[in-house]
Amino acid sequence: MRTICFYFEIHLPYHLKRYRFFDIGTNHYYYDDYANSTIVSEVAERSYVPALTALLDMIKENKDQFKVAFSISGVAAELLEQYAPQVIDLLKQLNATGKVEFLGETYSHGLSALANENVFQDQVKRQMEKMKQLFGVTPKVFRNTDLLYSDEIGALVADMGFKGMLTEGAKHVLGWKSPHYVYSCAANPKLKLLLRDFKLSDDIGLRFSNSEWSEYPLFADKFIGWIDKMPKEEQVFNLFMELSALGMSQPLSSSILEFLKALPSFAKAKGIGFATPTEIITKLKPVSPVVVSYPITWMDEERDTSCWLGNVMQRSAFDKLYGAADRILMCTDRRIKQDFDYLQASYNFRCMTTKNSGVGIDIGIYESAYDAFTNYMNILGDFLKRVDALYPSDIDNEELNALLTTIKNQDDEIAKLHKDLEKMKQPEAAPEKEKKVAKKAPKKAAGKKAAK
Repeated sequence: MRTICFYFEIHLPYHLKRYRFFDIGTNHYYYDDYANSTIVSEVAERSYVPALTALLDMIKENKDQFKVAFSISGVAAELLEQYAPQVIDLLKQLNATGKVEFLGETYSHGLSALANENVFQDQVKRQMEKMKQLFGVTPKVFRNTDLLYSDEIGALVADMGFKGMLTEGAKHVLGWKSPHYVYSCAANPKLKLLLRDFKLSDDIGLRFSNSEWSEYPLFADKFIGWIDKMPKEEQVFNLFMELSALGMSQPLSSSILEFLKALPSFAKAKGIGFATPTEIITKLKPVSPVVVSYPITWMDEERDTSCWLGNVMQRSAFDKLYGAADRILMCTDRRIKQDFDYLQASYNFRCMTTKNSGVGIDIGIYESAYDAFTNYMNILGDFLKRVDALYPSDIDNEELNALLTTIKNQDDEIAKLHKDLEKMKQPEAAPEKEKKVAKKAPKKAAGKKAAK
């Protein structure tokens, strides 16, 4: 049975405030609270609430027919809890239906997979803990920032225990191959890959309300008809996009939600179902590995990392930030760790891009990419001074590695002690049962003797 896999990204960054050179060393708060409150509330009202309500209605109306997946960055979860708790409530209602899957992702929606393995693992672990806290689930499938993927990243994700991963069905990677199959990681075949159909996804997320588009207006029966006409052996159609596409990129006045609600009935008529990523990778075997030597994403026409790291400014800021990563991981200062999360957001580097992507980029308070770079580097200058105050930058690598090894050994020892403690607790129930059996046995014997 051919299957549609719907996945939506939920992410909102902490927006930085104007931070002057003379603020360095005197002001350690970097965020525009008014902008954060206003933007989160606006996105929730115009997109998240109506879109999630529509998806909840679709699940209720179509019973087992419709299913959907989400990934939520830890930072977005924080902002929604603070400024739009109604969105979290809706997500909990969706989770209660049993037709929704929450995916693993990085806590900050950052680029740590390209910079530091330890930071990446820490980010993923804490995002999973957040999903457990909010929804009581442990993600089994992973989705990196904006579908960022390479063979090396895939191998790392597989080592962390994930069974599958979402990424982009980039033409320069697939060549003549179709994205409508399950593939596997070339570096570790145990990790299954679901590849985004960028044309079908962008027909909804980018082009739906464009009156100059040749397929405008797009109706649900036409869209399902496109899928139905695909070769019968092509089984999986991965439609991945930002949730904000429903209401923000494509305004509600365009009838985007009505279009979405009509899809399940037309799909059912054509024998097309819906499934979550875990269901798909459980049922289907990979047809072949996909070799991705250089990182790919769903960003821009190039489907690479150039939107974040394409110029000298971006690479300089990136290297400066992650140059202090090992020292930050060692520290126990909650504020420094929190600031590190927020400063990692890919949006901060996106604002510094000088390339013409053909897609409008909202760079917030900044007048240009150079303005964004200057502001970020001022903040980063103060942040790194605070890190240096705890762990001086002149500490040699041997001493740093020794500290990291000590910390890791301590963590391993604590984990081992917890396991030993659990093992000690479990056998306690057995002796109790034996005592009860022993007490009952004499009574039976006494009864038999009396009968005799």
